[in-house]
Amino acid sequence: MTDTKKQAVIEVTRDALPVHCPMPDAPLWNSHPRVFIPLEDTPEASCSYCGTVYRLVESQDKNGTS
Repeated sequence: MTDTKKQAVIEVTRDALPVHCPMPDAPLWNSHPRVFIPLEDTPEASCSYCGTVYRLVESQDKNGTS
């Protein structure tokens, strides 16, 4: 059996740093200890608990994507 679970990708801008996982709007049932994501030195990093990928982008359009 293969695991086809798709990891979430959250795009953040430099003005939103520092960023942590879970985000403030995450549902309580899906919570884990707060982990700060080190995007200051790399353009992409993932949460060690849930695997959510955080990507640093230059800007976001009104739909929330770069």
